Amino acid sequence: MSELTKRILFAVPAATLFIWLAWMGGIYFNTIMALLALGTVWEVDRLMKNAGFGGFFGVSVAIAALLWFSSSLPSLVVLAGFLAAIIPLIAFLFKKYHGFGYQWISMLFCGLYAPIGYLMVVHVRELGVDTQGFWLILSLFFMIWGNDIFAYFIGRSFGKNKLAPNVSPNKSWEGFWGGFLGAATGALIAWGIAADFPLTLVELLPAAVVVSITGPLGDLTESRLKRLAGMKDSSSLLPGHGGLFDRFDAMILTAPFLFFYFTFFL
Repeated sequence: MSELTKRILFAVPAATLFIWLAWMGGIYFNTIMALLALGTVWEVDRLMKNAGFGGFFGVSVAIAALLWFSSSLPSLVVLAGFLAAIIPLIAFLFKKYHGFGYQWISMLFCGLYAPIGYLMVVHVRELGVDTQGFWLILSLFFMIWGNDIFAYFIGRSFGKNKLAPNVSPNKSWEGFWGGFLGAATGALIAWGIAADFPLTLVELLPAAVVVSITGPLGDLTESRLKRLAGMKDSSSLLPGHGGLFDRFDAMILTAPFLFFYFTFFL
């Protein structure tokens, strides 16, 4: 059985379950997102330790829990997300020094980066009234999935110019630009099937551009960390997909930006 077949056989029922939980919303959706965040924190901590930036997993979990159950305004949470996004840049621009300062950078990155992404998905689900938040969630993931699928197949068929050869050799500029078409297709599908989508199509389509930029950046961030760690996947939790961080790397960086984007129009 090919890796692509394994991915599809796992992805279809998993995506169906995820969409159902997003439709239910409330405690069901919030709980699964919290569990996914916790699992991703573990994977990121594992990668950071193998990369030589290891910290303390318990402290990272405590930071994530304080963030998750904080009563802070969502805007403050997202601001912390932007700050957390520059932490890997600080770590990756320098050689792999070992020291107490890098342990704290590792703990902050593990405790903030992924949990903020998952938490912003929860906040997107709570936007609007009735089922409007569900349709926003659906558009978010349809755009991410469309971007990923089109980038993969277009890059595989026509890719000649490497996007980031030292970080992710299989990615090409052709696949990157093809991902824009995939994200736009995902947006159109979500908008077309929605019963009460809260945005017009003109308002929604620019979100596809946001996804097409932040999604690959999130993917490259994880790829850089895996390369430093000398690991192919963040874990083996998901058959054919690797780990949670492998599957949700694009969402983690995209969700805060789309939360702000959707909030602006609502």
